[in-house]
Amino acid sequence: MSLYNRFTAHLDAVLDALEADGTLPAGLNRKPVTVEPPRDPSHGDLATNAAMVLAKPAGTNPRALAEKIVAGLEKLDEVEGASIAGPGFINLRLTDATWRAELAAIHAEAADYGRSTSGEGVTVNVEYVSANPTGPMHMGHCRGAVVGDALATLLEHIGHKVIREYYINDAGGQVDVLARSAHVRYREALGEAVGEIPEGLYPGDYLVPVGQALAAEYGDRFVGAPESEWLVPFRTRAVAAMMDMIRSDLALLGIHHDIFASEAELQAAGKPDAAEKWLRDHDLVYDGVLEAPKGETPEDWEPVELPLFRSTKFGDDQDRPIRKSNGSWTYFGADMAYHYQKAQTADQLIDIWGADHGGTVKRIQAAVAALTEGKARFDVKLIQMVRLLRDGEPVKMSKRAGNFVTLADVVREVGKDVVRFTMLTRKADAQMDFDFAKVVEASKDNPVFYVQYAHARISSLGRRAEEAGIALPAPDLSRLGTDELGLVKLAAQFPRVVEGAASAREPHRIAFYLNDLASAFHSWWNLGNDNPKARVILTDDPATTSARLFLSRGIGQIIRNGLALMGVAALTEMQ
Repeated sequence: MSLYNRFTAHLDAVLDALEADGTLPAGLNRKPVTVEPPRDPSHGDLATNAAMVLAKPAGTNPRALAEKIVAGLEKLDEVEGASIAGPGFINLRLTDATWRAELAAIHAEAADYGRSTSGEGVTVNVEYVSANPTGPMHMGHCRGAVVGDALATLLEHIGHKVIREYYINDAGGQVDVLARSAHVRYREALGEAVGEIPEGLYPGDYLVPVGQALAAEYGDRFVGAPESEWLVPFRTRAVAAMMDMIRSDLALLGIHHDIFASEAELQAAGKPDAAEKWLRDHDLVYDGVLEAPKGETPEDWEPVELPLFRSTKFGDDQDRPIRKSNGSWTYFGADMAYHYQKAQTADQLIDIWGADHGGTVKRIQAAVAALTEGKARFDVKLIQMVRLLRDGEPVKMSKRAGNFVTLADVVREVGKDVVRFTMLTRKADAQMDFDFAKVVEASKDNPVFYVQYAHARISSLGRRAEEAGIALPAPDLSRLGTDELGLVKLAAQFPRVVEGAASAREPHRIAFYLNDLASAFHSWWNLGNDNPKARVILTDDPATTSARLFLSRGIGQIIRNGLALMGVAALTEMQ
């Protein structure tokens, strides 16, 4: 149990006692009660709003209630003192022994420090990437891929069973275009001079090997054949080749999915029909006519009766058609069935989408609420664009890829760890610049370098102590002073940060926290530049050296744990 969870339990015990003696009525909602670091560290080590949020429903004065809560908390051995601020906020100052014990806990729990069981028994499906299978991964897909993968790892870390899923959009018109593009490359592989790729087809050179494979399999059988004869097999093989390429590109980032769900297979299995039947049985689909779109005259619009989902019943601004006038499924109709399928094996659903899909969020939320009868938590995380720069200038596009920069080329240039860390250095819904020069810059302004450098510095300490020939005794943590214990206090926030990041579905919080921790460590390290006695390695003081090494290794453990959640390796030496 983390320090913050432990003090939440202590607080609950005090509140239970106040209920038992009649000070508080039984059954008060304690969910709004928090135990967290105070905004101003000078106020103490922990703060709680318990008196503020419980006083009104209890019909009492916040400050009077705070005094009774403080009386209970002050009895704890770990509490050095408690005070009441303003109308009823409670601040606690913990003993130095408590923080030394927490540092020992970091060492004892090692890679498990920050792990919890709060999510046990709940399965979460995280669907991310889901790029159209029409070409290699490009940097437009990269950010969502990293955010989704890091979020899945975070959720596993707090005990959830997680299903990592990729939805293959292989039933739309774009895969027919892919098949036609592959047919051009197929003819080219057989010696035909195809010239410029026709407008509307995919021009990238990545389809050349696909054409060659088709030529090897079919010979010239389909050179002059009508499209109806080759479209389906070319589509099947081209999609399979693109998915192999996409899996390979994702593997460069260390990303692997548990399930690749096919839209074509979903429709062939009749899943949209089953979803429609369920909705009709529950009076949530009806046959009706949509209102004319705004700005169009009656002459421009023909009223057609369509099956409409009652999405307005669930907060959408209009009901939505699930089929087109020709009977085929709308994008929404197919997506609705797909989410229905995912909900059969998961208690919670998370979709990672590009920001350009923001307009469809409400309708999918409405569909999931309807099909799961409100039982499944469903979140959509919208990911903003990444602008690629080189020394501040936009990066030129790639001819091989067909006018976009491939993810593989970026990873090979700067490395997996740099790409993954950088993608998490801003909130997902904020636009991002990825400058090739800045992301590898050895500067404190580059969080990737700054955090990695902190870990490398820590890793060097043991080597330096060994080279100095210092015989280190068992660490005596009483040697740690105020500055050192300040680092422990920040390190002890890690489990709380993990829980908060997982609950809010915001993996960037880990990167922010690691940057703060690295900054605090570097500042502590730099004290030795002006004061030799503040250095970690003191050849004439093995006892203090041992304690400071123990602290440094604890900070290094937290950095490793945080980087692992981000899918980033912790460097022991800077290249």
